[in-house]
Amino acid sequence: MTVSTPSIERNYVGRSRVVDAMLAGTVLLWGLNFTVTKYLISHGWSPLAYATIRYFLAIALFAGYTFRRERSFAIERRDIKLVLLAGGLIFCNQLCFVYALKFTQASTVGLLLGTTPMFMGAISATLGLERLGRAFWIGAIVTVVGVALVALSSGHAGSSAKGVLLAIALALTWSAYSIAIAPMMRRYSPFRISAVVLATGWFPLAAAGAHQVVAQQFNFGWLAWLGFGYAVVGPLFLTNLLWFTAIDRVGPSRAALFANFEPFLAVVFAVVLLSDRLYAMEIVGGVLILAGIALERVWHQPAAGAMSALD
Repeated sequence: MTVSTPSIERNYVGRSRVVDAMLAGTVLLWGLNFTVTKYLISHGWSPLAYATIRYFLAIALFAGYTFRRERSFAIERRDIKLVLLAGGLIFCNQLCFVYALKFTQASTVGLLLGTTPMFMGAISATLGLERLGRAFWIGAIVTVVGVALVALSSGHAGSSAKGVLLAIALALTWSAYSIAIAPMMRRYSPFRISAVVLATGWFPLAAAGAHQVVAQQFNFGWLAWLGFGYAVVGPLFLTNLLWFTAIDRVGPSRAALFANFEPFLAVVFAVVLLSDRLYAMEIVGGVLILAGIALERVWHQPAAGAMSALD
């Protein structure tokens, strides 16, 4: 008995829709995380206590899932330096994440995260990993102008120059992490890499945040606890499962198209749920950042498989 072509096409379309739903859900969870984290830090959580405890719980969940799936966390000796480098970058990334949101609006941090593709391209070119064309550099210039406008708009209520610099550093460390783990992604599953590297990055985070953990008070309301539960399960655990499963089915290029919407969604959630105010200069800067990304996409599709839910 043979299966008709229409049946095959319907099955393919059905699977494609499921994967698209997984990717859309992942990006929605990432985008909402900026708003949730800003709310929690503004309602009683110390930044490093939040990051330390949240990461510990998420790593425990993800490590349990990965061990059940693979029965091993083994990494070859030649890759230990890369694991340490990637773990160090995650540590820096988390410092930038929580303190950028402490000093700056969630919408501003979301806008500046849009510079990630440009940082990835610039780092790759500096290391001699890629040769970049004219479209990339034009897009990079447009993006830099956009970042400058966002930075110049700092100083308004809820925003500061310090927070803007930390948000830029957030995108930079994310980019460097993605490049650092790329060689290992060819030798291990993304689940094993994420479990090992996240755990490696947690130890310096715990050391830096120990004093805040000890001093942290936990008399939060139900909404703050609900938000914390979301921050543990959603952006760190569930998104990794959805993201890597989707990439395995449709490849990194299609997934990257969805990832481009994360900064936009982060801004929307912050404006709607936190009543963030976007000033005219920030809006123009955000448009230029998105335009720069669009120009960069003319030349290059990023390796989305190297991305994971770090925030």
